[in-house]
Amino acid sequence: MSQSVRVPDTLEELLTPQWLSEALGLRYPGIRVTAVTPGPVVERVSTNARFRIECEGGVPDGLSPHLCAKGYFGETGRQYRSAGVSEALFYRDLVSSIPVRTLRPVYADVDIATGHGVVLTEDVAVEGAVFLDGREPYSPEQAAASLEQYALLHGSTWNSTAVGEADWLGPRIASSAMTRGLVEIRGNFDGPIGAGVPDGARRAELLMESFLAIPSYTSQLDHWNLLLGDAHIGNLLLDAGGRPWLVDWQLVQRGPWFIDVGYHIASALSVEDRRRHEGDLVEGYLQALVRAGGERPSEEEVRIGLCCGMVYGFFLWGITLKVEPAITAVRLERLGGAVADHDALSVVLDAAGRAERAR
Repeated sequence: MSQSVRVPDTLEELLTPQWLSEALGLRYPGIRVTAVTPGPVVERVSTNARFRIECEGGVPDGLSPHLCAKGYFGETGRQYRSAGVSEALFYRDLVSSIPVRTLRPVYADVDIATGHGVVLTEDVAVEGAVFLDGREPYSPEQAAASLEQYALLHGSTWNSTAVGEADWLGPRIASSAMTRGLVEIRGNFDGPIGAGVPDGARRAELLMESFLAIPSYTSQLDHWNLLLGDAHIGNLLLDAGGRPWLVDWQLVQRGPWFIDVGYHIASALSVEDRRRHEGDLVEGYLQALVRAGGERPSEEEVRIGLCCGMVYGFFLWGITLKVEPAITAVRLERLGGAVADHDALSVVLDAAGRAERAR
């Protein structure tokens, strides 16, 4: 769909009947918004604002009056507007072809000049959906259900031409270390946030080295798919029926399945539950991947790949600064436990070294 409506620079502009009429008119021609009732606003790096609309003649069929806007409107968010580009492009250009449960957009676009991505979706919270933050109990049965969604995402885009040719979906693993690294990891590991990280994983330099080696292994693979790219349970919601949906597509990118899967299993479950159920969860995912159109990987790829995903997630949370410390502490304990159990830092470095020597 051709987008011709100016991307709003402020939340105040977005919440005007005039702008909403123009934006929603791209999908609902002739709509005229007459009133906007603001709701709760959550502002961290991005701004998430819920609101309700009224329309002349009533809200059109197929459109909920309860909507949610996501953009980068705050003082901090303006410094990180580029973080929302991929998510806005996903909702604008790809979501309709992806058979996973996720938010339904009614508008999405990017301002080319400012790099500001803005998304409007239906507000599922009014229907009983609950957004998770990662501290809630998450059972192995729930993990199996969310892994089915990842299998649909991965299998439906397996070696997809559209995914392979989209420049904005290029792999972004290495870029995650461009602005943060050892200083932040050491700070987290040495403070109370890192108290639960086991000694076998509390090795900041080795984590940095192993993380940077992941592309050496992944780049020699002959398959790819779409990744959520940040597969912790804080990027899930549970609908009124308890079913998981994938949300927050800021790190969406092209890459191998195991980046999401290793990260998700290691971060979603307690260390004890992961140890008991990891094998069954991986096997269930692999079967679902094949049903969704992917190919079953070799046992060697599964072993190494899951370690890559665990190291990837461990690094992302090792450099995290702007999240509530209690949440970061839980993630680091779980991911660090998985990394230590699998000796993942050494496994990734060894696999990357063999891949480099084979070139």
